[in-house]
Amino acid sequence: MAEKQHEISPGREPSIDEGQFAAEKQMRDIGADLYLEVRQYSREELEAERKVVLRKIDWVIMPMICMTYTIQFLDKLSLNYANAYTLTPDLGLQGVRYGWVAAIFNFGYLFWALPANYLIQRLPVSKYTGTMILLWSLLLCCHVAAKNYAGILALRFLLGMFEASISPAIMNIVSMFYTRSEQPLRMCVFLAFNGMATMVGALLGYGLGHANSPHIKTWQLIFLVIGLLNFVWAWVFLWVMPDSPSSAKFLTHKQRIVAIDRIASNMIGVKTKQFQKAQAIEAVLDFKVLCLALIGLCCGVINGGVSNFSSSLIRGFGFSGIYATLLQLPTGAIEFIIIPVCGIAAGYFRNTRCLILALICLPPLAGLLGIRLTPLSQRWSLVGCTWLQYIVGAPVILSWNLLTTNIAGHTKRSTANGIWFVFYAAGNVAGANIFFAREAPRYYSALTGLIVCYCAMVVIAGVLGVWMWWENKRRDKLYGQGDNDEGIQDGFRDVTDKEARHFRYAL
Repeated sequence: MAEKQHEISPGREPSIDEGQFAAEKQMRDIGADLYLEVRQYSREELEAERKVVLRKIDWVIMPMICMTYTIQFLDKLSLNYANAYTLTPDLGLQGVRYGWVAAIFNFGYLFWALPANYLIQRLPVSKYTGTMILLWSLLLCCHVAAKNYAGILALRFLLGMFEASISPAIMNIVSMFYTRSEQPLRMCVFLAFNGMATMVGALLGYGLGHANSPHIKTWQLIFLVIGLLNFVWAWVFLWVMPDSPSSAKFLTHKQRIVAIDRIASNMIGVKTKQFQKAQAIEAVLDFKVLCLALIGLCCGVINGGVSNFSSSLIRGFGFSGIYATLLQLPTGAIEFIIIPVCGIAAGYFRNTRCLILALICLPPLAGLLGIRLTPLSQRWSLVGCTWLQYIVGAPVILSWNLLTTNIAGHTKRSTANGIWFVFYAAGNVAGANIFFAREAPRYYSALTGLIVCYCAMVVIAGVLGVWMWWENKRRDKLYGQGDNDEGIQDGFRDVTDKEARHFRYAL
C-alpha cells in the first residue's frame, strides 16, 4: 500500500476542489498550481506522457546528480590521497594532528547541517547548491597555499560547512522528481558514483604522484586539480539544474504538469517555503527520525574512519605510499556495483528497505573481523577486507531513502534531514579520532568501534522495520486502507505523516 501509484480512472478528475485548493491558507506548495491543471487533460493523455517525462528527467537530472556526487566525494577523499605523499611532514601534521585535520571538516559539517536544510527549504535549491559548489571549489584551490597546521584546519572547517548542503539538497531534488518506487534505485545509483570518485581519485592521485616539479608539491597539485574541476562544474550545475518540476526548462508546460502528477502519489507535495515550528518539534520527537539518526551516527563513525585512514591501513600492511593510493581503486568498483544492486532490490521487492539495510551491513562486518584476526603476513587478504568497508554507502543511501519516503511535512522533513546529518557529522568526527597512531597497523580500538556500529545498525534497522509495519497495520485498522486522493491533498497542504490518516510507511 505504501508504494501504490496515484491511480485515477480515465476521465475522472482529481477530487480536490479547485476553489478550496486555491483558497486554503495552508496551501503554499510550489507545485499546487500546476497540479490544478491536471484536470485539463484526460487520464489517457497524462498516462501517455509519463514514460516520456520520466525518460527526460533521467537523462537530465540523473547525470547532473551523479557528476555532482563524483566531484564532491573527490573533495572529501582529497585529504586521504594527499596524505599518501608529503602532506603530513610539510604541514607538521604528525601524531594526533592529522586526525584533527580529518575531523575538523566534520565540525564544519556539523555546524552547518541544520541551517543548510532550512535554507534548502526556503531558497531555490539548484541556485543554492550551485553557489555552494562554487565556494567550495575556491576553498579547495586555497589548500595549495596552506603553510601550517592552523591554516589547513581553518580551510577544512570551511570546506565542511559548504559541503554540508550537498546531500540534503540532492535528496530534496530526488523527492521532487521521482515517485516512491523510483527513488531507491536512483538514489543508490548517484551514491554509487562515490565509487566512481574513488576510482578516479585513486588514478588521479597515482598519476599526479609521478609529476615532479620544484614549484608545487604532489599533495598541492591534488588539491588544485580537484578544485578546478569543481569550479568548472559549478557553472554547469547553475545553468542546467532546475529548482523544481515547475521550472524545468527541458520539459514542456504539459510535461511539467505530468511531472507534478507523477510525484503527487508520494503524498508529500513538492515543496513549501514556510517554516512551521510544530513540525520541527514533531521531527525531534519522532521515533523513526531517532532510529534513522542513530543509523546516521553509525555510518558516520565508519565513514570518518575509513575515508581518512584507508591509506594508513594499507600502508600498515606493507605497501608504499603511491601503491597505497592505487590499491584503493577496487574499492570504487565495489561501491559502484554493490550500491545500485541494493537500490534495484529495494525498488523491486516491496517493503524491503530495512531488511536490505540490515543484510548489507554483514559483509563489511566480516571484513572488519578479518582485519582484526588475519595475520599481517597475509597482506592481500587484509587489503581485501579493507575494500569491503566501502560498502558503507549502501546503508547511508537506504537510510536517506527511508527519510525521503516516510517523512511528510516540509519543515518536518528538513528538520529530520538536518538531524540525520548532524548525527552523521558527529559520527565522522568520532570515526576520524578512534584510529590511534600507537595501534598501527591493526588499530584495535577503531576496529572495535566500527564492529559495534555495524551490529547496532542491524538491530536498529530491524526495530524500525517492525515499528513501521505495526504502525501501518494500526492505521489500516483505524482508518481503513489509505485513500490516494485524500493523501495527495494532505501532501499539497503540507500535512505531516503523523497527522495524515491516509499516509502509509514504506518499509
